[in-house]
This record gives sequence, C-alpha cells and structure tokens, in this order.
Amino acid sequence: MKNRYDLLIVGGGMVGATIAAALGNTDLKIAVVEQQYPDPFQPGSEHDLRVSALSIASEQIFKTLGVWDGIVSRRVCPYRRMKVWESDENRAATEFVSDDIGADHLGYIVENRVIQLALLEHLSQFDNIDLICPAETVDVDYSPGCSLLRLANGRELIGKLMIAADGGGSRVRMAAGIGVHSWDYDQHALVASVITEQPQQDITWQQFTPDGPMAFLPLSGHRGSLVWYNRPSEVRRLLNLDDQLFINELSTAFPDRLGTIETLLERGAFPLRRQHAQQYVKEGVALAGDAAHMINPLAGQGVNIGLLDAAVLAEVILKGHRQGVEISDLSLLQQYEQQRRSHNLMMMQVMDGFYRVFSNDLLPLKLLRNFGLGVAERLAPAKNKVMRFAMGLEGTLPALARGEKL
Repeated sequence: MKNRYDLLIVGGGMVGATIAAALGNTDLKIAVVEQQYPDPFQPGSEHDLRVSALSIASEQIFKTLGVWDGIVSRRVCPYRRMKVWESDENRAATEFVSDDIGADHLGYIVENRVIQLALLEHLSQFDNIDLICPAETVDVDYSPGCSLLRLANGRELIGKLMIAADGGGSRVRMAAGIGVHSWDYDQHALVASVITEQPQQDITWQQFTPDGPMAFLPLSGHRGSLVWYNRPSEVRRLLNLDDQLFINELSTAFPDRLGTIETLLERGAFPLRRQHAQQYVKEGVALAGDAAHMINPLAGQGVNIGLLDAAVLAEVILKGHRQGVEISDLSLLQQYEQQRRSHNLMMMQVMDGFYRVFSNDLLPLKLLRNFGLGVAERLAPAKNKVMRFAMGLEGTLPALARGEKL
C-alpha cells in the first residue's frame, strides 16, 4: 500500500519535528517518520545525559509555534551568565552577563528528550500531519518530485518533497547523491551528569586547557552536566574507571569553582567531527540539521543552527506553496540554501578557530589568548556583540525567531 504525501520528513527529532510543527494546520499533507518514540517524562526523575543549550532565538521559535509551554512544564534550567578563561580565572577571563544587554537570561539548558517530547505531543493536534513512529526505514528511493520511502513493516510512502532530518549519517542525503566535506578532530567529548554539593547555578563556564576545554552546564537542583574534551585514548581510560575513581579525576582536573562532586549519575562519550554537505538541496529534497552540517560542539551551537534551518526551510516552503510554486521546485529550495549555508559555514569556521587557537600549549599563543580574554572583558561593545551572537540575535532572523507566525 502506497501513501502519498506532499512532504516526507525523515527524522522526528528536534529539527524534523520543528519543521513539521511550523507547517501544521496547513493544507500540506505531511508524514514524519521517526525510528523510536522517546520515553515519557517523569517528574523527579534524574536528568538525561544528552542536553542542549537553547539560545534566545530557539526559545522564540518554540514560543511562536506554541511548543514552549510543553518544554517548560517538564524541566528547564535558565542561565544568565557565561564565563570563559584559560590559566587564571581571576585575571584573564571574560564573563558575559545578560543584565549587560537588558535581558533576563542568555539561554536555557534543556534535555533533548524534553524538547522532542513537547514537539511530538504538539504534532498530535494537527490533522494534516501523520507521525509514523516507531518506524524503521529499510530503503530510500530518491526521485525528484516523487521520492519513495520503504518501511520495515512493508509500508511505502511517496512524497513530492523529502526532507532529510535523519542525522549526520543521513540515508536520505546519501540516496540523493549529495556528498559531504568532513574530518575528525583528534578529540572526543566525555559527558557526565553529576550531583554537586552546590545548588543550581545560573552560569555556564568553560576553561581551556592544552588537551581541550572543560565545561559546566547547570541543571535543576544540585545537578550539573560536565563536558570534558580530551584525546581519544584519555577519554577511553576515564570511561573505564569505576565511579569513585572517575569522580576523583573530575575533582582533580576541574576548577575549584565546581565545588564537591558528590555522585556520578551517568557518563558517555562521542568523537568530535566536522561535516558539511556539499549542497543543502536538490530538486525534491532538502537537508536540515545534522544531515546538512555537524559542528564542533565547543559553544553548544549545533542544535540552535539546526532549529534556524528548520524555521527558514518551513518559511520558504510555505511561502512558495501559497504562491502556487511546486514545493519540490529547485529554485524554491535554493532560497533556503542561500539563507542558511553561508551562515552555518561561518559558524563552523568560528568554532574551528576557537578549537585550533586554544587546543595547544604553544607559549606565544598562550600569552596571546590570555591577553585577548583579559582585553575582551574590558570591551563592553565587543562583549555585547558576542553575547547577542551566542543568543542567536545577530543577523537576519527567520519569521518564527522574530515571533511572527507563518
């Protein structure tokens, strides 16, 4: 049995579900295909290991879509300060404070599962959206304007436009014959959820070391998320330690400002990779989120640029549809690529620059870094510009991020 749709969104994670939510309550018939539904959220449960730092722009996208209440009603942690330093926190450091630009906060730390649950719950109210989940994709047959998706249960879906929101190893991207530029960094990121002696903080911070940065993300209560970038061999060693020895390593390596780590809840690791699709669109197909780009997670911008992808792509599709343009049309989809690809490439290059400048122990660069951080702390206009950039408020924003419904 073949089911026909205007849009096949392959991947119902944060990016794919956001695209669908933006196109809900329209006359476009949409299928969202997701491999597994997230576990229900239980109040009082421990935090998930996978969290994201949502920018103000991402928050506004979710508010405009009517999804934000579903996120906040579960669990979020706002932060209003960010601090970056290297050798001496008291001398060569830069601290960003939301008050300096008249904002209540800089962003929120939110569990990925909480965001996805709120989005998928929101999709259920739209008659034009079919959420097909759980669903295992066994074959993707790309054909401009008439692509076919085969599921493990024998169901076949046909769509005029197929959207790849299926992650860095996107099967849709490969089926469409779109190549990528990629390379692995010689680093892994170790992530740990912990209980700290100190209560919830309102600050995220990052200390740079020659082996890579160490970061703290506040969660609710006495919980926190630690990110430790290091050589792959060192990360493997740390993962193999028992809990108490691992806590001892954290306590030795991380700055004193973290306070006492009382309990390790969970830990995991992933390799760092940069990847960028050679193009975001072809006739009848569009890439969004990690399917289009994977960025160094140094400043936590990966999910935010993915959500901006979603907002722009939905806006372009709906405007074209209202004007009578076929949504699979290449010239229409290229409007999305023109708005997003250069912005994402610039963000990738900025993160690469930070990575290369800070991940070494060369004395001239070390002196320059500390001097730069110290000077930056005293330059209010520059600091405020960086803050607005991190909040997603610099440059041309899509309608959803400006609070305008599509």
